[in-house]
Amino acid sequence: MKGSVARGRAVAAPLVLGLGAVVIWQLSVILLQIKPFVLPSPVAIGTQFANNLPTVWETSVVTGANAIVGLLIGGILGVSFATVAAVAPVVDELSVAVVAALAVIPIVALAPVLYTMFGAGAETARQIVAGIAVFIPVYLNSLRGLRQVRAVHRDLMKVYAASPWQATRAITLPTALPFVFTGLRVASSLAVISALVAEYFGGPVGGLGKAITSAASASNYALAWAYVLGSIVLGLVFYCVTLGLESLASRHRPAA
Repeated sequence: MKGSVARGRAVAAPLVLGLGAVVIWQLSVILLQIKPFVLPSPVAIGTQFANNLPTVWETSVVTGANAIVGLLIGGILGVSFATVAAVAPVVDELSVAVVAALAVIPIVALAPVLYTMFGAGAETARQIVAGIAVFIPVYLNSLRGLRQVRAVHRDLMKVYAASPWQATRAITLPTALPFVFTGLRVASSLAVISALVAEYFGGPVGGLGKAITSAASASNYALAWAYVLGSIVLGLVFYCVTLGLESLASRHRPAA
């Protein structure tokens, strides 16, 4: 009973806060007579979102597909390299500069270069940008998790003559898994943001980034914000799916 109440509060609190913020936003636009090009009202944005729902859906699918590809590639590479770095510390030492450089690469500079390399009609550039954004948090968090295993636990497994797989299953994976999913939760939102931002600088016409640019260029600011709302929903979907997978994996992971 107490658990249900706690979960209810956890869901209700952000909803109430969000609803209050929207009401204050609407009242501020009306009372202060804020111009639409400065800040459209929530009602205007919601109306445009509802009226253009098929287009919002189509553009969200394009951006979401690129984000998924980037999340998968960046996640797999991040966990793989973290595993190698945990086993061979020299790899970690050699890759520090590379990881730091990747972390500060500006999308505005990288995206046009990738469009030139892979063609302006391909989605490859956007997927690579999303993959790089995902790789950093997944790699760093996974590496930290793999290093959390205490030496005494490793020694204990050796005393019991456990095989490498048994030691990994009983000690390493349960310890590292929460860190891996922390990285993936952060990366899930970054994948959407990176794919969307990359759409501003060329490539195919589809995608939320292009839709936002087109609507803003036509001075249809409420529609531009409607596409922004679509990107927010898309980011929340990615985050919630990752959170659900983490919860599922936590229930089924081997006990340490």
